[in-house]
Amino acid sequence: MFLFRSIESGELMADKSVLSNDLRVVTENIKTVKSVAVGVWINTGVVTENIKNNGISHFIEHMLFKGTGNRSAREIAETVDGVGGHINAFTSREYTCYYMKVLDENLELAIELLADMLFNSSFESDDIGKEKSVIAEEINMYEDSPEDLAHDLLVESMFKDQSLGYSILGQQDVVEGFTQQNLIQYVKEQYRPDNTVIAVAGNFDENHLYQLVNEYFGSWKKTETQKKKQLIDSSIKFSRISRQKDIEQIHLNIGYQGAVLGSDEMYDLLILNNIIGGSMSSRLFQKIREDRGLVYSIYSSMNNYTNNGVYSIYCSMNPGQLNLVQELIDEEINLLINKGLTSDEFEKARRQLKGSYLLGMESTSGRMASMGKSELLLQKIDTPDDILKIINNLEKEKAELIMRRYLNPKERTIIQVGRIGY
Repeated sequence: MFLFRSIESGELMADKSVLSNDLRVVTENIKTVKSVAVGVWINTGVVTENIKNNGISHFIEHMLFKGTGNRSAREIAETVDGVGGHINAFTSREYTCYYMKVLDENLELAIELLADMLFNSSFESDDIGKEKSVIAEEINMYEDSPEDLAHDLLVESMFKDQSLGYSILGQQDVVEGFTQQNLIQYVKEQYRPDNTVIAVAGNFDENHLYQLVNEYFGSWKKTETQKKKQLIDSSIKFSRISRQKDIEQIHLNIGYQGAVLGSDEMYDLLILNNIIGGSMSSRLFQKIREDRGLVYSIYSSMNNYTNNGVYSIYCSMNPGQLNLVQELIDEEINLLINKGLTSDEFEKARRQLKGSYLLGMESTSGRMASMGKSELLLQKIDTPDDILKIINNLEKEKAELIMRRYLNPKERTIIQVGRIGY
């Protein structure tokens, strides 16, 4: 049984539907394309783990591709390749997503295959053992990537002793201890219809889609398992951490308090991000790379969570340039705080934000992801017109107040990876 609620905005028509088992389905019909993207979004990730099972969400994501009672791992891959489709999955700190993109004529195949993986995965002991070796190599790969390591260390240190700060991949000794029973029990607890959103964007017949979703997901039984608990302690800790590595560059990552996902302040910080280091025309890129030639890579970025956020500035350089580069970053941040933004750069950043958002919504995958994540974490869907209205209403003076509140030089974490003390 479906309950319907439509969300209309301009040319967009998004439907939110709820099955009798509390599974939410959000859709956007785009008749001008020949593809359709289907995503299964589950509200489980690092935040629903503890120190004894850290990494289990990511491990289960891998295992769903290892075969079902109906298909081997090879047959899953051949099924998708046989229709020219694409299938993938990812685990984040707050959710796990499995998705497919196919031609519209293969919509049933996409829904049936995702359901098969979700409900019929084998979790064979031999496959579990093999995947432990695969994930061990993935953990080693991250350790060998100083840029990735600098970003992981930043979040882990800022949310120290909180599940949000745990490693997505998990710790090697913990992962090695996972059993078939551990995995199946975790799936039973977290993979529930009330904890899941199915998002579909592309060209499809509405009645046919609803019939398919009901056929393959309608019998998914509700459980009495307690829903995911929200974080109680969402405070950020500031510190300075150095990780010695025998590499040619120093990797510097500076982290500040960020905005909560979906908050109005998030959009103000997105504007500031474009101005500070979010593009090739940003202040830090122009000043430190283009004008001074001190780095190859320098950029700022944002991670927004339902309870908190992180704003970071990353760069890599010759160890001998570390102090100078950090001084120049501090100098530019202090200049922004003391002098504020120019009207021209604020308007340019606003246009840039609007353009990047609209370009990201050009694909069926982009629209599916936007709807799925928003409904899963925020229980609402903002239409493109809603987002553009927010961006158009942003004010320079308010953005400057938020900038001074968040970019506090006395409240920040500094991560250094490389040959420290050069």
